[in-house]
Amino acid sequence: MIVVLLWMNLCLMQSVFSQIEKEVDHHLQFWTSINVTMRITDGWGVMGDAHIKRSNFVADPGFYFLRFGAVYWLDNKFSFSGGIASLWLATDLEVGNRFAFEKRLFEQVLWRSTIRRVIFLQRIRIEQRWSEELNQDGTVNHIRFTNRIRFLFSAAIKVFNDDKLPRLVIADEILIQFGPEVIFNTFDQNRFFVGINYRLGPTWTMDFGYMNVFQQRSTGYQYDSNHTIRLFFYYTPDLRKEKDQNMPHYPINGSE
Repeated sequence: MIVVLLWMNLCLMQSVFSQIEKEVDHHLQFWTSINVTMRITDGWGVMGDAHIKRSNFVADPGFYFLRFGAVYWLDNKFSFSGGIASLWLATDLEVGNRFAFEKRLFEQVLWRSTIRRVIFLQRIRIEQRWSEELNQDGTVNHIRFTNRIRFLFSAAIKVFNDDKLPRLVIADEILIQFGPEVIFNTFDQNRFFVGINYRLGPTWTMDFGYMNVFQQRSTGYQYDSNHTIRLFFYYTPDLRKEKDQNMPHYPINGSE
C-alpha cells in the first residue's frame, strides 16, 4: 500500500511539473571516501566511513561526511546495521561559503549473493535527517526534518579469470524522501555508477569510476546533474579467530 501511494504521488507531481519547463544544471565533482567494516564476532561488528566531496572537480568544497554504526550479521549473506551520521554541506551565501550542518540516524538491511561470476548486492537504508537551513548572513533559519528511503542494487562482474584483475561494477541507487516539508520533491535523487573494483590486499579494496547524481531540488522543476569522478576505499578487517575462508567479507557501507 505504501509503495502504491508513493507511486501515485510521484505520478501526480510528474503531471503537474510536466506543465513547467524543466531546468537542469550540470556540475563536475570529485568524491572520495574511506569505508570501514570490522567484523568482531560471527554476529557483531562495527562500521564507519568518512567522505569528502568537491565541486568544480576539486576547486570548491562540496561536503564532509562522517558515519558510525553497529552491524549484526544474520549469516554471511544478510546483515543489519544502524547508527548515527553527520554532514557539513557547503552553502554559497551573500557572506561567502558557509557549512550547513546535518545530523541523521540510519537503519539498513543488506543482502549479498554470488551467482556464477557476479556478486550482487541489494540494500535498503532508512534515514531520519535534521538539516540546517541557513539565512544569507550565515545564521540558522530553521531545522528541516525529513525521512528518506534508499534502494541500492549493485553488481560486481568478474570479467577476468585472474582474481587479481579488477571487476566491472554497475550500480544504481534511488532515494525517496517524505515529511511535512517535502512538497515538490518526493523523488530526491538517483545515483548511477559504472567503474571497476580492484582488490589492493587481503583487507583493502577500491572502487573507481563515473557516477551521475541526478537530484531534484525543492522547487520540483529544477534539477542538478552532477557528473562525479568517484574513488572509494574499503577496509574490511576480520577479528574472528575462526574465519570463513570460503566467504570473503565485503564492505556493507558505501556512498553518503
